[in-house]
Amino acid sequence: MKKEIINNASNLFLQYGCKNVTMDDIADEMSISKKTIYTHFKNKTDLVRAGVFKIFKDVNSIVSKVQRNNSNPIISLYEIKKVAFQFLNKDNESQRYQLQKYYPKIFAEIKKKEFETMLVNFENNLKEGIKMGFFRKSINPEFLSRIYINGLQGVRNIELFPPKSFKILHLLESYIDYHLRAIVTKKGLAFLEKNKLRIKNEN
Repeated sequence: MKKEIINNASNLFLQYGCKNVTMDDIADEMSISKKTIYTHFKNKTDLVRAGVFKIFKDVNSIVSKVQRNNSNPIISLYEIKKVAFQFLNKDNESQRYQLQKYYPKIFAEIKKKEFETMLVNFENNLKEGIKMGFFRKSINPEFLSRIYINGLQGVRNIELFPPKSFKILHLLESYIDYHLRAIVTKKGLAFLEKNKLRIKNEN
């Protein structure tokens, strides 16, 4: 039952935001009593933490699968963008803002976890790109992966890029293109130019 509660709560948090979803909403969605929920969770904050980390685990699992199944580091970045967009779509960045404002400790925990995981993923992506001749040998993967993550967090900042004026899909695509053009070799640029329309259409 605890797992079912987390699954249902995390889906509601993604749709409406953790602030807007009440324990009554979760109970109604599952056709159970609030007492049942409180049997497994001390309070709403406890459930929000479980739901948020469940979402993080799901996203990370999909990203890891993408990287395992795709040996091309350029295509891999666009595939990861596709995964991110699926979770950021439907105004989910506003939901992230709710988490930051009303549950700052949980937000800090998940942000730290995101950074640690993304750092490994993007360092590996850069190293693979260098090995395959798509990215310049002169780049420093440890440094550049941090710059890339910082930029991704920047384009997701709704104060810098209000959703009414900036679409998250366009922001992600523009940032990936900006990132790649700064580090690709002639071989990498040729691949990007030849395949960019196909890659974007597929993702």
